[in-house]
Amino acid sequence: MSEHPSKVYDPLPLVGTTDVEQELMQQILVTSVDQILNWARRSSLWPAMFGLACCAMEMIATAMPRYDIARFGAEIFRASPRQADLLIVPGTVTWKMAPAVRRVWLQMPEPKWAIAMGGCATMGGPFAYAYSVTPGVNVLLPVDVYIPGCPPRPESLLTGLMMLQDKIKQDTIAKEWTRRDVEPQFHRYLPDDDPIRKELETLWPPYLDYDNPPSEQFQE
Repeated sequence: MSEHPSKVYDPLPLVGTTDVEQELMQQILVTSVDQILNWARRSSLWPAMFGLACCAMEMIATAMPRYDIARFGAEIFRASPRQADLLIVPGTVTWKMAPAVRRVWLQMPEPKWAIAMGGCATMGGPFAYAYSVTPGVNVLLPVDVYIPGCPPRPESLLTGLMMLQDKIKQDTIAKEWTRRDVEPQFHRYLPDDDPIRKELETLWPPYLDYDNPPSEQFQE
């Protein structure tokens, strides 16, 4: 038997020899509020469980094990817009569906982001200039990232997600957060007495007719 005991059985010292300043340097991480907030937001995006057409199949495939959107922290698709901060619009947005899309967006809490997935959500796709299809979801809500394709592959959606994360990384709380929105443009495509137009008008409170100056609208 060896005269020297194994190091595994050597007793640990009762008093640590580590200097206090060295211990603090190993336990303290210095960063900024912007960096920690942006890291948390971009690393835990919660998309809304929302699909419109064939692009939704590619979005579903992105959540499967082969592509695993969970690697980016965005695998929790929420059934309620109240719990989501990312709206992926995958598919054709018809005018009949426009109020529902707009209503889902308004129900999402701030801060929130939107991705237009596919040619239809970007500019109408193969149905461009059709009377029943919107010329892009950007007429209903502000879009952060556009993903081309008909339909785009899951890799394209993951690329768009990384681009959105890079955009969130640049946010700052130094300037006050303002609610982003788009000007209503449905008056260019829908007649005055159209029921869908009347419903859309209620989703832009207070609704302004951008064809007339505000001073003329509020004379009554």
